[in-house]
Amino acid sequence: MIESGTHTPGVSAADFGLPPDTALRVERPDPRLADYITNYHVLDSEGPSVAGAVEYMLPGWAAIRIVLADNPIVLTLGETTYDPLPAASLYGTTTRAMRLVTNGGVTVGAGISPLGWSRLFSEPAERFRDRIVPLKTAMDPALVRDLTARLRASDQGPAVKAILDRFFIDHMGPPSRHEPALRALMALIDNDETEDLASAAQRIGIDPTRLRRLSMRHFGFPPKTLLIRARFMRSFFKMRAARDPGDYSLIAGAYCDASHFLRDARRFLGMTPRQFLAMHTPYLDATLRAHALVIRAAKAKNV
Repeated sequence: MIESGTHTPGVSAADFGLPPDTALRVERPDPRLADYITNYHVLDSEGPSVAGAVEYMLPGWAAIRIVLADNPIVLTLGETTYDPLPAASLYGTTTRAMRLVTNGGVTVGAGISPLGWSRLFSEPAERFRDRIVPLKTAMDPALVRDLTARLRASDQGPAVKAILDRFFIDHMGPPSRHEPALRALMALIDNDETEDLASAAQRIGIDPTRLRRLSMRHFGFPPKTLLIRARFMRSFFKMRAARDPGDYSLIAGAYCDASHFLRDARRFLGMTPRQFLAMHTPYLDATLRAHALVIRAAKAKNV
């Protein structure tokens, strides 16, 4: 298997809490890419214990993932099952948890922010929302082949960060003329105090028509959906950290009551938080823990 860890100083892979027969790397992109690429991740597993392993992924922004494993991965997103998952895939922005069945091997991924989408892809993000497509349908196939070949020829572990940094630095398009507005919208979505995105955007000079156009083009969903998803995920992560899915004091104040929150849970998780947290998700747990450790260490050292 690959070497677990990160290039970020001050983080030990032993603290990832990985399950047996698995390995994981989580990396911060080059500082020049920080606003566009959210993270790099490399997952690996091998042996009979991981054959047919079931895991889950949470809703999130767009991502590129390249499967270097020989064995297929099956992924279910909503009513659609990708069997097998394309070797080089573009995940659109998602509003549903995804179920995976894996059989070992390496997968390399890079998270793409809405700002990153504006510089990497010419197609509107709304065309890919809650979908997974072959990466070559949205990016020059020659670039996809070259990236895949470079990753396959590498150690598929510590060397991956440099390969991905070089790829994105070389092939990132020019900044969008809408970049200041996109940055402002991302800040509003991430702000716990934003209760009405349209009103908040209008206060900073973005009218409703432009707000919807920017949201669909670069984020993939209407403004209201983006805000509801962000609000739910923040509340869910608090419950997850407390390991108490029944503590509704942890949910955002914008929720009218617990039933309102549970409706959103069924929308974004496909089940209640209690049901989701009761599932065996060791790789998801380790991945979230690793990302948190790397982010915390990077902030502490200003990496």
